[in-house]
Amino acid sequence: MIAALLLSTIAFVPLDDRPVTRQLPQLLGRIAGTPVVEPPIALLGNYLDFGKPDAIIAWLNGEPAKRASHFVISSDMLAYGGLIASRVPQTPYADAYFRLRSLQNLRRQHPAAWIGAFGTIMRLAPTGIPAVGRAQTFFAPYPIWSYIQEYANLHEPLLPSEQARAAQLRSLIGEPTFQGYLEARYRDYAVDDLLIRLTASGAIDRLAIGQDDAGAVGLHVKEVRALQASVAQARLEDRIAIEPGADELGMAMVSSAIARNIGWTPRVAVRYSMPGGAAANDPLEYAPIETAINGLIRLCGAVRDDVSPDIVLYVRVPNTDAQHDDALLTDLKEEERTGRSVAFADLSFLENGLGDQARFAELLLATGVAGKLDSYASWNTNANTVGTAVAEAVAAGAGRRAGTYSALAHAEFTFNRIVDDYAFHDYVRPQINAALTATGIADHTFLLSEQAAPIADLNRAALWNRAAAILKQLYPAYHIAAIQITLPWNRTFETGIEVALAPNL
Repeated sequence: MIAALLLSTIAFVPLDDRPVTRQLPQLLGRIAGTPVVEPPIALLGNYLDFGKPDAIIAWLNGEPAKRASHFVISSDMLAYGGLIASRVPQTPYADAYFRLRSLQNLRRQHPAAWIGAFGTIMRLAPTGIPAVGRAQTFFAPYPIWSYIQEYANLHEPLLPSEQARAAQLRSLIGEPTFQGYLEARYRDYAVDDLLIRLTASGAIDRLAIGQDDAGAVGLHVKEVRALQASVAQARLEDRIAIEPGADELGMAMVSSAIARNIGWTPRVAVRYSMPGGAAANDPLEYAPIETAINGLIRLCGAVRDDVSPDIVLYVRVPNTDAQHDDALLTDLKEEERTGRSVAFADLSFLENGLGDQARFAELLLATGVAGKLDSYASWNTNANTVGTAVAEAVAAGAGRRAGTYSALAHAEFTFNRIVDDYAFHDYVRPQINAALTATGIADHTFLLSEQAAPIADLNRAALWNRAAAILKQLYPAYHIAAIQITLPWNRTFETGIEVALAPNL
């Protein structure tokens, strides 16, 4: 009976076509044994080419989504065409408004379905790209985006000591571009406020609004406070979350839909590697990491329970010393020995750099601890890392309880994350960045096709060799049946890994 429920379809509209936002939510469904259907990838755009919101609305109203019992929808994709599109003033508010009103029609078509939506509060910097090739005509290429970033990180209102620099920055940016940036910010705020009203009307059951990369000071602060006030005024705190993060929101909400589908509310305990670890603050988040972690646990459909958990989340915080690393490893081994579901999130790179992260990942692999984890993550911000780790563990737990769990899909997900988060970011990414720099290409955020092709080949060869070695330590009973390694956005910030594992004969 539970298995039949779990096989209900989740219709998912991703934030964009990157692996972490599109591929990983699908893999969560495979782990748990529930179909996750997405619009055709051609509708999602690619980096500076925006997605096709109107075609995606047609997809939501079409045959693939008709069988869905749960919907998880990126409002940025639906309103603008994705995350990058949300940072430019191209889409008028009126277009975004009418596109998002389609959620009311979706509710009418699926009155019994659970509809979740996730959006973002615009980050402080526009998309950072160099003024080369077609990027020259994109909104605010270098150095303009760096001036906007500096301005947006000033206090609001400006401190007396900031006023002269602010005036200088506005002059460097140019008034048309500066006003375009402010227009995009206000439009995005108005869209987020519209999402709150759509939730109040019942079109949306669960809403998450994530603050994309931004610290404790800047233009976003007044937007966050205003949206929090709107939620409080509508008394929707139990249905709307406003918290740090962006890229992990789709994963978190898909895992929530998976758990909800079998009537399970996972209990998650949190263990920090250092005393006082909860107070650490990611410089790209406006609150201590505990705030984002607690919010992400709830967003994944779980509750925090440090006494009698189903899942134990271990968080390795920055500046964990050798003594506490030893204790952390001992605790991980003991948890695994008792058969507990263990999720692991390493945040050490936030302050310690990639070398420390790599060292501990190698320790997990060498001791066999990594192969018994229910999840591993160590990429980008605190929220990105923790959201990935909790979502994977929840999907695995739901699948086990329903009898539809796929150990193979679970192994592929964890292998993907260790190869990406550890091997790519700690070793291969610095290697390919150095190769680009040696040829005189200092900015690696947007590569011309002729620049990207040889670097993609280098990335593929270097990462393949490391992936094969990692698998022997991680899951010695499996081998790589097929693997595809790409640079999906022709930049070095992320890699794409499509892997199929198979049991050894």
